[in-house]
Formats: sequence, C-alpha cells, structure tokens
Amino acid sequence: MDSDWLRDFLELAEQRNFSRAADARHLSQPAFSRRIRALEAWVGTPLFSRGTGGVTLTPAGRHLRPTVETMLRDLEKARRETRDVGERGMATLSIAATHALSFTFFPSWIRRHLRFESLGTLNLLSDSMAACEQVMLAGEVHFLLCHVHPDAPTRFEPERFESARVGDDVLVPLCAPAADGRPAWPLPAAAGRPARLLAYSRASGLGRIVSGHRATREAAAPMETGFTSHLAATLLTMAREGHGVAWLPQMLAQDDIDQGRLVRAGSVELDIPIEIRLVRSPDCRNTAADALWRASSGA
Repeated sequence: MDSDWLRDFLELAEQRNFSRAADARHLSQPAFSRRIRALEAWVGTPLFSRGTGGVTLTPAGRHLRPTVETMLRDLEKARRETRDVGERGMATLSIAATHALSFTFFPSWIRRHLRFESLGTLNLLSDSMAACEQVMLAGEVHFLLCHVHPDAPTRFEPERFESARVGDDVLVPLCAPAADGRPAWPLPAAAGRPARLLAYSRASGLGRIVSGHRATREAAAPMETGFTSHLAATLLTMAREGHGVAWLPQMLAQDDIDQGRLVRAGSVELDIPIEIRLVRSPDCRNTAADALWRASSGA
C-alpha cells in the first residue's frame, strides 16, 4: 500500500469528482482512478459510490477517512520532527514560490532580506499555486511566496498561517500590437471577431484571481479560449506572438510593454491589483526561518 493512495483518497473525498481530484493531484484521470481502485482492493471493500450526481463515500469510506487523516498527520509530524533533529543548529531554509514570482520577484527580494554567508542551504521550490499549497499544508517548506487577492481565497486559514505583505503587482490584459500599433485583440472585441483568451489552468493561482474577479470574469465570458497554461511566462510568449489576450503580471511583462511587443488590450478598469504575500508555516520552523520572518514582516 502506497501512502500516496491515502492522499488520493482524501482528495477525492473532498472534491467528490474524479477529474478535479486527479487535477489537484497532478495525475491523469485514468491513473488516478487506477490508484483509487488499488486502494479499494487493498482495503477489501468499495470506499466510494460512483453515480450521476458525483462521487460519495460509502459507509466504509466514511469510517476510514478520519483514520487516514490522523495517520497522514502523524506521519508528517514524525518526518518533520526527525528532519528537525537532523537540521538543528543548521540554517537550512526552504521556500516555495509560484513560477512567476520565482524569477521576477524572488531573487531581488531574498537578497534584501537574507545574508547568504550565514545560511547553510537555501532550497527554492518553484511550481503552480496548487502544488505549492500542497507542500505548504504538508509542512514541507518554511514559507510560501504567492500572489493574493480577496476574490480568490487561499487554503491557508489566517488563524493558523501568518502572512506578511512583501510586495504589489497588477494583472493587466495584454496582447500583441497590430500593424497600426493598436491592440490586435481589443477589449471589448470588434463586431464579428470575438477576442481570443489565453487562459490560466485550474492549478494556477493567477487563474483563480482572474476568474474570481468580477470585471475580468464578465470581460472574459464572451471570449474564445484559444490556449491554456498554468505558467504566466508561457501565456506571455503566446500573447507576444499574437495568439490572444492574457492577464499578465505587470512585473513579468514590463520589458515587453516598454519595447512595444505587448500593448494594453482593454481599459484600466480591467486591471486587477494583487498583493505578493509571504505565508509562514506553523509547523516547519528553524533559526533561519525566524530570522527571515523578522526581516520581512517587521515582527
């Protein structure tokens, strides 16, 4: 029995949908389904009822769920405590950051707040927001650096996870210019030519923000989705090559804007101001993490 099967079990119990649960676990739906069936075979009884209304836990599944939650918590706690014993006295620091922030904001920000000569090892995990949330909730990193907006809540309860605002950015609807310098894909769209949307996938934190923001949600509703990715850098490249409109972090797109490779597709009313926040793990702590938190939060 693989412990990942237990995490799959909890994800499906929460999502109640194979497709969403597989996406959250970064698996194809067939692979995810095989792992659920393997767990049920190992237990020896069905754990889920599959119907037209979705997926629900069977009585056996409901009985198993709290036991699995406790087992995984205890396993993660034992791993953290064992790792802490090994790291005690060392200045190792682990930070998860979304892809866009990893190469636009993180390098200069960490130089301002950390003396590298006093640090043993700095580990940066760069991934989608969904993947970063998972490692943070599992206590595998000291901090998470991410974009935040009130219309797209994260999975971190403020009562448990402290956070500090460490920067600001804005999502701007951008596209390539036409020959006359005007946007090739203007918003609102010209009559008879729907604008093409370069969209973020469900794993993207920026995608949650764009879809959760009322003005941009209404603007995007009549648009045709021409491409999807969880990487803002990929959407930037597609926008620059003329394939449609993407809401991009200004910090990421500024050079292309300055060089005229990207232009504003819509009015400033479609911009989305966003915060850059540092979220602190309540479980993964050491002296280096405490020092970075004091430097960045003013605590």
